[in-house]
Amino acid sequence: MDDNVPLQADETQEGLTRRRFLGMAATATAAATASVLPQAAAAASAQGAGRDVLDVAIIGAGLAGLTAARDLRRAGCESFVVLEARNRVGGRTLNHDLGKGYFSEAGGQWIGPGQTAVADLARELGVGTFPTYWQGETTLLASNARAGIDTHGGFGTDPNIAHELEKLARSVPSGAPWKSPRAAEFDSMSVGDWLVKKKIAPDDQIGWSTGLAITGGSSPARISLLHWLSMVNSAECNYDRLEAVKGGAQETRISGGSQILSIKMAEALGDKVRLSSPVLRIENWDSGPVIIHTPQGVVRARSVIMALSPPLCQQIAFDPPLPEKRREMQRRWPAFAPGRKTALVYKRPFWRDKGLNGWIFQPQGPVLWAYDNSPEDLSFGVINAFVHISMLPSDPKQAEAELSKVYAQAFGEEALHPIAYHEHDWRKADKWTLTCVSPMPPGFLTKYGEALHPPLGRLIWSGTETADIWAGYMDGAVRSGHQAALQALQAVAGGKS
Repeated sequence: MDDNVPLQADETQEGLTRRRFLGMAATATAAATASVLPQAAAAASAQGAGRDVLDVAIIGAGLAGLTAARDLRRAGCESFVVLEARNRVGGRTLNHDLGKGYFSEAGGQWIGPGQTAVADLARELGVGTFPTYWQGETTLLASNARAGIDTHGGFGTDPNIAHELEKLARSVPSGAPWKSPRAAEFDSMSVGDWLVKKKIAPDDQIGWSTGLAITGGSSPARISLLHWLSMVNSAECNYDRLEAVKGGAQETRISGGSQILSIKMAEALGDKVRLSSPVLRIENWDSGPVIIHTPQGVVRARSVIMALSPPLCQQIAFDPPLPEKRREMQRRWPAFAPGRKTALVYKRPFWRDKGLNGWIFQPQGPVLWAYDNSPEDLSFGVINAFVHISMLPSDPKQAEAELSKVYAQAFGEEALHPIAYHEHDWRKADKWTLTCVSPMPPGFLTKYGEALHPPLGRLIWSGTETADIWAGYMDGAVRSGHQAALQALQAVAGGKS
């Protein structure tokens, strides 16, 4: 286990939690497949030698797809390929190169307690981790006013209301929230509907709105209570573990930036990974062999792991058409949270000298949440921010100037003199990332959720959205990759033609 993701206090040998057990089980999947199925996989690969039909084709070279490919190889299966539409690997993880071997993350970046699958992957790849910085005073900005508070590594939400959420979350399974006995009730309202009944103090509303916007991808009014409870359930029904930095899902960073995990896996896989190969059409998925059309040529495979988010499947033509429920789920999937993330780089993290933690909340401005993203050895000072796309100029130079002024109000005049600026607007980046997270609206999960997981013919669905726990996170992506590889290897062992 990674040193920065310790066992929780209640996780003794006598009282190992169910969720922790599942985490350990997911991590062990690759080892299990390697020990149980290698002969079958190797035999199937040998039978396919010289033919043009692969055992497995994987669509998507993000954490899910590459984890699946890595597991196939570890199990002895070499008859596979990974097809990636972009000219890079990593999916929704991406590094900004700061120079001198340092990086700042433009996409997903954190891991925390309970996220054992991604922590174990990092350790296996020889990638280190280090704590996210949160110590010191947080800055609140409103118009020309500035206030400093100590949020103790969290978002300052009301603990009593958080406990109410935790109680409700116990009845909402994270991997299948639509199976909750109260699913219809919870999915009929938004988180905002539920919160408004709690008469939350104005200063607490900032924490709730910010946490939901960052983790959920939208405002409380647009996110289903059922969906939010399923996310709390992922965190062992501990709201702080879901939202906080200290002791939460944002507690730990990955040395070299989160994309390094995908880069290292792809390097080891070599020419098994084909970049700039978007899948345009999939034929014969119902009976196989499956025929996959890309601009680079045709690939034939006995099984296909679809390691991409559901709305991206809409960009692929299927012959025969997918079942109506699956098609409707993909078409209506909430893909309106692309996200824009910025990084201002300074010679050093000067704000720490002033007892500031680099955090900024600006309820009426462009900065949703700014935070210290400096490298572990402090070779640079870096302030990353999630920003409101519509409130910050689209021109990077203008955006840099405006953010510098905001940071100067928070940290002092030194903030006016950054040495570099980076940003990534996922809305503009490429058509292969429609949304960074999936803010499920009321009514969606009870109507379409059951179509998310079941395989169809030779198609195996993967990607973080399909994970049983930590769906939407890097950890969920890794877990889904392990599960998809196991399903594919079982198909190989079963001798599907």
